[in-house]
Amino acid sequence: MIQVAIKAQGLSKIYPGVKALDNISLELPKGSIIGLLGPNGSGKSTFLKLIAGLVRPTSGSLEVLGQPVTRKSKKEISFLPEINHLYNWMTIQETLKFWGDFYSDWNQELAIELVGFMNLKTQTKVKHLSKGMKARLKLIISLARKASIILLDEPFSGIDPQSRGRIMDALTAKYDFEDQTLIISTHDVLQAEQIFDYVILLEYGKIKTFAEADDLRSQYGTSINELIKEVFE
Repeated sequence: MIQVAIKAQGLSKIYPGVKALDNISLELPKGSIIGLLGPNGSGKSTFLKLIAGLVRPTSGSLEVLGQPVTRKSKKEISFLPEINHLYNWMTIQETLKFWGDFYSDWNQELAIELVGFMNLKTQTKVKHLSKGMKARLKLIISLARKASIILLDEPFSGIDPQSRGRIMDALTAKYDFEDQTLIISTHDVLQAEQIFDYVILLEYGKIKTFAEADDLRSQYGTSINELIKEVFE
């Protein structure tokens, strides 16, 4: 029996003058990797923020691991935002300690292992890191927790191919395929689609498609990346 990690029913979010999400209903299976795809303004970041408990829905319901989104459910979620949330004056080692002090599920041994895996140095200051290196460090912060749900908002945005490759390697090597559920919102579909189990296509806050990635490839006879181009361009 498939366990449900996230369940949305009639979920809507309205900001002043903008309906970011419009009556979304779906169930996301536990232990899967989901690609959250769509053009700018389609509601991807809003959906992730609702799951993370950073914003509240206007209407409808949202459950995480069978419970409504509350302070307790937030402890099960690791959220990597698109914005930079690092402090330039800290070293990487200080950054890991800073974030590790926040979370009871923080694994310092894994964090240090990931630093080496990402080809970073613990004594380097954040202000001396390239954009790609900062993206790797942000991912380390997300993966070093034993969180049941990991939300990544544009983890490849504007970074070099080498960093994208290292991020993909880290995801496939360190992600727990049995106990964790991973949602990746990205425009870089070509880089990420190889690991997608399911794909959600959003447009104007509505679900255009929600299906298994392999079923979409078989149905349309093309890659997810090419399908996105056809649907949205």
